[in-house]
Amino acid sequence: MQKTLFKLTMGLGIMVLAAQQVHARNCAPRDEVIKRLIETYGETRQGMGIARQGAVMEVYASDQSGSWTVTVTLPDGMTCLVASGQAYENVAETLPPNV
Repeated sequence: MQKTLFKLTMGLGIMVLAAQQVHARNCAPRDEVIKRLIETYGETRQGMGIARQGAVMEVYASDQSGSWTVTVTLPDGMTCLVASGQAYENVAETLPPNV
């Protein structure tokens, strides 16, 4: 479990760093980004978490089309697109008995 948690934490940290690097190209005020995800792609928030340096990571997805988007909102209020794709599937896996 600690290895998985470490990997998730590192992954979120990398996403925050990536978002900060592309801040000028793939970022806009949060309300504009969310409005576009809803209106253009039919995506709604499916999950979220706190990342490094006070950033918020969110996963948006559409049950209809299967499209998905990962965003990071930085403390300055700008939301950056980090990744997107198709074939989103919501899963709730349980931990193996010996983990």
